[in-house]
Amino acid sequence: MENEDGLAVEGLSKTYTNGVRALQNVTLKVRPGMYGLLGPNGAGKSTLMRTLATLQEPDEGTFSLDGLDGRKDPDGLRRRLGYLPQQIGTYPGVTGRGLLERFAWLKGRTDPKERRAEVGLLLEQVNLDDVAHRQVTTYSGGMLRRFGIALALIGRPRLLIVDEPTAGLDPAERNRFHRVLADVAADSVVLLSTHIVEDVDNLCERLSILADGKIVAEGTPDELRAPLKGRLWTRLIPRKEPPPSDVLHLAAAPAGVRVVVEGDSPPEPAYEAHPPRLEDVYHHALRHTKVAA
Repeated sequence: MENEDGLAVEGLSKTYTNGVRALQNVTLKVRPGMYGLLGPNGAGKSTLMRTLATLQEPDEGTFSLDGLDGRKDPDGLRRRLGYLPQQIGTYPGVTGRGLLERFAWLKGRTDPKERRAEVGLLLEQVNLDDVAHRQVTTYSGGMLRRFGIALALIGRPRLLIVDEPTAGLDPAERNRFHRVLADVAADSVVLLSTHIVEDVDNLCERLSILADGKIVAEGTPDELRAPLKGRLWTRLIPRKEPPPSDVLHLAAAPAGVRVVVEGDSPPEPAYEAHPPRLEDVYHHALRHTKVAA
């Protein structure tokens, strides 16, 4: 595999014992910065994240970080990895600061002074320094998400993987979380796996859309929007009027339903031009994947 700066994924495939093909020949080149992975539930995002985090073996394919082969040297990759899964476990009787210090020691921070300094900085970053003395089991859902990112950032990882990171966060916590991720992405590869299109549009330089274990679209947000310019049309359908059958997607509105359709021209005079958004790209990619299948 080429010795490149960043993350290289080549031909990853994974089929579970129940026959589900979770990944099908996934190939990615990710430079340092923030990279988004969009897809519906069951698209294969979590399987890809767990594979890159060396928590499970793929059936086929390779992946490397700065030329370090993750399959041949998983321990070496783990030393450069931070991972925030969807669910975070807790340990009874352990404070937030105490648990962070234990994990920092496991990550090689054996000098007590350096370890305490790094833990203190992380607690400030995620706005938990005032509750660091409390047991982690007493934290709210939003606090646990912030604590999870502090755990993932121990050791200043070169690769940070975050799986649905803003679930359960209020708007202020979400914005703080985004700022922390953006700071990390200045020097590291950050993989942001989510189904929240807005998060990817606001934060990521490049992204992939996954469906049925395959990458169905890849590029910058502007590159992915470009083919849909001049091809989308929208109008508000009154509440009692059924929406047309061939819509790209629709959304509830106070007076009814806002529909978006694709075509060379508006289907009716009531439709107006709709500037393409990343949400439209997402629905377009999923729709054409279903048609191809």
